[in-house]
Amino acid sequence: MFLVTLRFSANKAQASNLMSAHNDWIRRGFDDRVFLMSGSLKPGVGGIVLAHGLTREALDERVSEDPFVVEDVVSAEILEIAPGRTDERLAFLLA
Repeated sequence: MFLVTLRFSANKAQASNLMSAHNDWIRRGFDDRVFLMSGSLKPGVGGIVLAHGLTREALDERVSEDPFVVEDVVSAEILEIAPGRTDERLAFLLA
């Protein structure tokens, strides 16, 4: 499982111009059943994605295709998480 932070960077002002393409990228992640959750980092510092079911290399490639990353609207950091214990509702993450 991975936590991807997308923190605003040099071209933050371009976010509104690229939002539709970024949302399409997010939608593909959910359609492909790779993204489990996405949302905003408060207060307005960027976004976050929880990803599961792919390799680090595949996620690196996917993140590099985000229009926000391509155009330096955000800088991405990928943190790999090895779940050791979960609530029963998230037991699938232990598989």
